[in-house]
Amino acid sequence: MPHRAPVRDPDAPRRVTLLELFFDLVFVVALALISHNVVIGLDWHTAGQGLIMLAAIWWTWAITTLVTDMYDPERPQIKMLVVAVMFGALLMTTAIPEAFEGRGLLFAGTYVAIHLGRGLFLMPLVRHESQTRRRAMRIFIWFAVSSAPWIVGGFVHDDARLLCWAVALAIDYSGFRLAYPVPGLGVVPTAQRNVYAEHLAERYQQFFIIALGDCILTIGTVFSMTDLEAEKIASFALAFSTTLLLWRIYVHKSGELLPVAIAASRTPSTFLNTAPYTHLLMVAGVVTTASGFDLLLHGVKPHTPPAWMAVILGGPALFLAGRAAFEYEVFSRVSPSRFGGLLALLTIAPATLYVRPMFTGLLAMLVLAGVAVADAYRSWGRPPEAPAPPH
Repeated sequence: MPHRAPVRDPDAPRRVTLLELFFDLVFVVALALISHNVVIGLDWHTAGQGLIMLAAIWWTWAITTLVTDMYDPERPQIKMLVVAVMFGALLMTTAIPEAFEGRGLLFAGTYVAIHLGRGLFLMPLVRHESQTRRRAMRIFIWFAVSSAPWIVGGFVHDDARLLCWAVALAIDYSGFRLAYPVPGLGVVPTAQRNVYAEHLAERYQQFFIIALGDCILTIGTVFSMTDLEAEKIASFALAFSTTLLLWRIYVHKSGELLPVAIAASRTPSTFLNTAPYTHLLMVAGVVTTASGFDLLLHGVKPHTPPAWMAVILGGPALFLAGRAAFEYEVFSRVSPSRFGGLLALLTIAPATLYVRPMFTGLLAMLVLAGVAVADAYRSWGRPPEAPAPPH
């Protein structure tokens, strides 16, 4: 009798395992290095590099999370897989500071090894489950296609590397969105794209907290290396308040009701198709905000340089844009406060060029505070709103 494939038992508990939480620790370091790297160069080229690295790190986490959602994370084989991916992700993380210099091949090669190795490991385990095996084969083939520009990018330099890796990520992200179509194998059937609401929602919530951990790590680390001047102490309090507001805006309604929204959806795969992208946008906003904290706490300038303004205001803007899409996933509508916050950040941007960076950060915080107050006012005294995900 063949061994049972390590797929999840529909009646098994859905709670996140301690190994998955341990796995997440690698990404605290990865996000911190990415946010710090953005500050070092502080131009559009560096920002593009940071986005590429963030997208690669995020996709490694997101696909591994889907594996632990589809397969039983308590089975020894899946535990071994998670540990192996954790090792690879840590190796990728060590390459982040020089990913566009001398360690490009290490970064790209490890990324490719993680995703191809996962397929090579899973396909023999599910060989007796025809549908599951075909799904693993489709995913493996798409990652095999993207491996070419990843590896080529590791050998070229500067803009050529940026372009190669952007193409590779476009293949990886598009393959997921299109359900990994392969000639002769078709696409991943909708029935195989259903998710376990409790587990997957908790995992996305946890990664957002990890991103906020990048903000906290930046605040504590940078402030510990600065002089105790009044402006830097004020910037410290300002950065902490901004982080608290990011958390509050995320969890208000949509963040709290995420598992209920997935469970309530007639097609849970709809959430699966969009959540990786909306959460990536929010995480990018938080990581950029952490870069802004680095600027506020490290330097004191008489006015805000344009690049500083783009980082300090751009982080909250990216977060609000992602939060608007996230709200639509849960309620099929977007609160006016999201658009109001984005408009306010755009409106104040020119004026911030003439004030000190601390005041630019203060204005960004006040915009987020306005969004949080609007959220609280809209919910005050009203019965809880039921999720209404799009169908």
